[in-house]
Amino acid sequence: MNDLIFSYLDNDAPGHEALDAFVRAHPQGNAYQLTAWRRAVAHAYGYPGKVLVAHRDGALAGLLPLCEVARPLSRPRWISLPFCDIGGALGVSPEVEAALAARLRQDVAPARAAGLELRCSADHVLDEAALEGRKVRMVLDLPDSAAALMQSYPPKLRSQVKKAEKNGLTAEVASGAEAIAAFYDIYSRNMRRLGSPPHSRAWFDAVARHYGAAGDMFIVLVRHENKAVGAGWVLLCGDKAVIPWASTLAEYNALAPNMLLYWTIQAQLCERGVRQFDFGRSTFGEGTYKFKKQWGAQPVALDWKEWDAQGVAPAGVPAASGGKAASLRPLIESAWQKLPLAVTNSLGPRLRRYITL
Repeated sequence: MNDLIFSYLDNDAPGHEALDAFVRAHPQGNAYQLTAWRRAVAHAYGYPGKVLVAHRDGALAGLLPLCEVARPLSRPRWISLPFCDIGGALGVSPEVEAALAARLRQDVAPARAAGLELRCSADHVLDEAALEGRKVRMVLDLPDSAAALMQSYPPKLRSQVKKAEKNGLTAEVASGAEAIAAFYDIYSRNMRRLGSPPHSRAWFDAVARHYGAAGDMFIVLVRHENKAVGAGWVLLCGDKAVIPWASTLAEYNALAPNMLLYWTIQAQLCERGVRQFDFGRSTFGEGTYKFKKQWGAQPVALDWKEWDAQGVAPAGVPAASGGKAASLRPLIESAWQKLPLAVTNSLGPRLRRYITL
């Protein structure tokens, strides 16, 4: 790989249109690797972003996006990418991707960064026997029409979607400030119920600003008697899409808003020409995994790697598999659930900016 020429491109430097076109065309490219994600991170949370770019004979051969995430009184840590499941390198070949990752590890120490984390995934579906206890993303190949999609579902699943409609639920594709406000109300209430700090409203405004400019996002709202009771946020990247956030109000779950929400999203994607839908991260075999599996989604193992400032991989449990913090989680969640919504919405984003999952 001695013929590669490396350089860094900051968020606001010219040339990102070509990089985004590369991401959209790449078989493993995803919406998080678009410039919009790094710019949203910088604008909402103040973490600088940049891209390590590789050229060969003057042509773009690969890229590796990252953000510099810093906690108080600490040196920044390079993460590709924070607040999502997948980052890592994209290249014209696996060798170029490996060279990008190696160059990034080499540059960590001179930049006085605290370390490096790359969030990648396997490039193919693994046998389920090898996935026990692992974090996976659930990926579904979509047909070319909503009618074909509905026909592909087993009868039980089709009846669950129809049940939601019979229960008086309706769904709409939306965008704009009112849709974001409705989404955030449902999302923040659900996060408190789960005992987890929410992102700030400013974060979602930044995501909408940067993805919306290119038409690379939409929101689906599920309503009952005109009240929004479920919401999902979808990001687009060429013929691929991902859903980073989806929530419903627990008191309406008996009406099956989740079923109508995910059906509407997938139907909308089919009609937009999207051919792959990423349902997001789950733990193999657990509840959210089973929910996504029923739609036909297949597990793809996440492969997150860490290195310290010297480029050494620390011993221990990989970030995508959990760790010591997991033992404290039930106590933290229980305490958070007891706080008023106004408090969790105010305090939560101040904590969430340091939780990069």
